[in-house]
Amino acid sequence: MSGRWDRGRVAGLAPDAASAKAAEGIAWPARWGGTGCDDEAVWGECQGSGASVYRACADLAGPAFRCSCPSRKIPCKHVLGLLLLWSDGTVASGARPGWAAEWVGQRRERAGRAQERTAAPAAKARDPKTVERRERRVEDGLAELDQWLRDQVAHGLAQAEKAPYGLWDDAARRLVDAQAGALSGQVRALAAIPRQPGWPDRLLEEYALLRLLVRAYGRRAALPAGLRDTVRSRVGFTVPQDEVVRDGERVRDRWCATGSRDTAQDQLTTRRVWLRGRETGRPALVLSFAAPGAPLDASLVVGTEVDAELAFYPGAQPLRALVAERHGPAVAAAPAGTSVAGFLDEHAAALANDPWLERWPATLEGVRLARTQGNGLHVVDEAGDSLPLRMADPWRLLAVSGGGPVTFAGEWTPEGLRPLAVWQADEGGVLL
Repeated sequence: MSGRWDRGRVAGLAPDAASAKAAEGIAWPARWGGTGCDDEAVWGECQGSGASVYRACADLAGPAFRCSCPSRKIPCKHVLGLLLLWSDGTVASGARPGWAAEWVGQRRERAGRAQERTAAPAAKARDPKTVERRERRVEDGLAELDQWLRDQVAHGLAQAEKAPYGLWDDAARRLVDAQAGALSGQVRALAAIPRQPGWPDRLLEEYALLRLLVRAYGRRAALPAGLRDTVRSRVGFTVPQDEVVRDGERVRDRWCATGSRDTAQDQLTTRRVWLRGRETGRPALVLSFAAPGAPLDASLVVGTEVDAELAFYPGAQPLRALVAERHGPAVAAAPAGTSVAGFLDEHAAALANDPWLERWPATLEGVRLARTQGNGLHVVDEAGDSLPLRMADPWRLLAVSGGGPVTFAGEWTPEGLRPLAVWQADEGGVLL
């Protein structure tokens, strides 16, 4: 164990603001018994309502968490409260009780088996006939999508404002049948656009990007290798993780976790963790997936930095990556950022490589918050360049910044910059 985590790092593990607040309420030694820690784990028993006693444990190497309470949040308020006590130094070292030792041991055993599977020889190549059938079904599905897109434009966009969701759902289901699942989600999401201000321009833009992707897939044999990989990925062809680890571009750096966001769609929760290389300045995106109520990967904590080697998925603008190898424990650290102009240059270059980019990470140094004449909130750097923020409740961000310069991390989208985290010179990171 490289040392006790600070309270900011613990707070960064909370699945939502309500859990973080509830954890503060139970982070009192009087609520706990049987607490202890060693170099790899922290454990304790929390008195619940009535006669209930909840056993909470954290495996620091993962990190991973377990609690006997009925909450589906991971980590729950009891684990977070325990870690806050440990962070404050009120949890003493000791020997693991049997229940904690059993859980940690089982986790290490499963991790060992998973590592063996990863290190095993690659699986046999898929049957060429199966691959050919998939390619043919996708081609037929995209030809149908191409005709559907042309029909929407030919009939005029005005019909979309009053059209039922079924207009897009039916097209999305046909893409699922054609095994073009990635495109299915994009088409289904179009249904929400006509309910937004300025929707005609946005809807036409999305239709154009879909048509560009359809045409690119039809000409995939003539595309450069990286762009061909990007097009296939956008359509729905996946690359196995073991193949990425074995053949993907490897980049070693000190990677700082700058932001994280969880989204739920189609009975699946996705966690996006953004990283930025300390030396290379390169961005990376690590994704993890879980069914509702199941734990997501919590090994990359916002506000920490880890010396690691990432393996990037192939593409014209490699962004998604896997952590192939770690070379040390994570330590608390604020990321190094850039100016607004520097960020816009990065994004323009990325968009030139991959015109279908939906979001891009921004890490800005020395920016302040300011309101424009339209009362919109912006981040402004020392050169006076600014970016609009997209957030419903800015008060937490305003309170943390206090009007001074901060290091700011967020996701850049067509609607503006969505805040993820902020750092001050004299404080740790704060999730937004």
